Amino acid sequence: MSHQLCIVLDFGGQYNQLIARRVRECGVYCEVKSYKTSIEEIKKLNPSGIIFTGGPNSVYLEESPSISKEIFELGIPVLGICYGCQLMAHLLGGKVSSCETSEYGKTDTYYDKNDTIFGYIQDMPEKAISWMSHTDYISEVPEGFKIIAHTDNCPCSAMENKEKKLYALQFHPEVNHTEYGLKMINSFLKNACGFTGDWTMKNYAKTAIEDIKKKVGDGKILLALSGGVDSSVAAALLSKAVGNQLTCIFVDHGFMRKNEGDEVEKAFADWDINFIRVNAKEQFMSKLRNVSDPETKRKTIGEEFIRVFEQEAKKIGTVDYLVQGTIYPDVIESGAGDAAVIKSHHNVGGLPDYVDFKEIIEPLRMLFKDEVRQLGIELGLSEVLVWRQPFPGPGLAIRIIGEITDEKLEILQDADYIFREEIAKAGLDHKINQYFAVLTSMRSVGVMGDFRTYDYTLALRAVTTTDFMTADFAKIPYEVLETAASRIVNEVNHINRIVYDVTTKPPATIEWE
Repeated sequence: MSHQLCIVLDFGGQYNQLIARRVRECGVYCEVKSYKTSIEEIKKLNPSGIIFTGGPNSVYLEESPSISKEIFELGIPVLGICYGCQLMAHLLGGKVSSCETSEYGKTDTYYDKNDTIFGYIQDMPEKAISWMSHTDYISEVPEGFKIIAHTDNCPCSAMENKEKKLYALQFHPEVNHTEYGLKMINSFLKNACGFTGDWTMKNYAKTAIEDIKKKVGDGKILLALSGGVDSSVAAALLSKAVGNQLTCIFVDHGFMRKNEGDEVEKAFADWDINFIRVNAKEQFMSKLRNVSDPETKRKTIGEEFIRVFEQEAKKIGTVDYLVQGTIYPDVIESGAGDAAVIKSHHNVGGLPDYVDFKEIIEPLRMLFKDEVRQLGIELGLSEVLVWRQPFPGPGLAIRIIGEITDEKLEILQDADYIFREEIAKAGLDHKINQYFAVLTSMRSVGVMGDFRTYDYTLALRAVTTTDFMTADFAKIPYEVLETAASRIVNEVNHINRIVYDVTTKPPATIEWE
């Protein structure tokens, strides 16, 4: 099944993935391409719409990213955002100058709703907040363009040439801070480009299943199932396509969250696949005895995972295909120009080189994380599994600061379980992008009953983010934190102090180790 295509041309903007996600939210299939993509290739792709992203440069500098003016002569509607807005003006004969007053953050913006792209938005007011981030501005619009928005400091916050279907927004409609931003993108896609909105996970599942059947035939498939969202959804999709031709090896290294190994096994109990769970906690713990350095932990666990996987994979025999849980942000961040290129086996992280196979199957390659979750629900996976929090490969081993012991592992599993349970009870589990507990190596004096204690400090961490490259700490209500902290110190032995991490990324990372 072919979809109408929107191309997002990336000029180095920090929100390139977010723009693409917003387009997908409107039911429109899109792909992110470099601004260096040739006009010939764009013609071959035959898009129904093109969006220029923002970028950190000034369009009038010779070394800044640019594109051929021919793109505006293809008859394809174009939307320029921030740098893309200024580039459109610059290439078409307008003038871009340095601002006397730069605009950053939430800005009152005045919109012209008369016969413009904004006019299709029924509840659109004449004044609303937009998110600005620019030090240059359009001082003269190109011939044939009409200014359709302004601010107190910026005379042209949006412009359009409706006849040529060229539209430009100085602000960022893709970020949540811009009021009506998603509706603006939807208006461009549906009203200017004529997209019908045929991109759904129901359609994707149907198409992907048929494609996998054709590719695999009667071949055997092997998947390293981590229990994370991506590998679980990939397993469900392949199960629908090829049934028991698929073997999933779930290596439980013992550092999973409380009950997690059992939940993963239960989730696939009724699926028509060969599911192998390897309980290898003792094997991993023996390798980590007296190890406290976080990087050594990671490398040791990664190497041991491959050894265990090798042991089990050898029992299966010849494998025709291997499955990799690559998702679209991985493709974008790798800078791959051709999403259809098949990776050679030595580039597949976490999989042994000895396995003889024809090809790598990446069934989620063109999906964002939120789409992967939607697909999982469409395929019948439980919400518990679909909405599982992002989890590092080494698991709780890197959320225990210092040496790992059975006692520390049990403490952290119990404490982390309570924190996640309280977040879910408060209805915040789908609003916070990642949340977890960290058992620190610090001990402090406390009082429980009439007795002095000298026990561990537990840190709670929760962040909101769009891309996990940057993150803000989640503003969890005090009463939720209070309930979680009270339960933890009362129900979990050897914890007498709770702290909440209020550091952003950067300067911190999301994980502690």
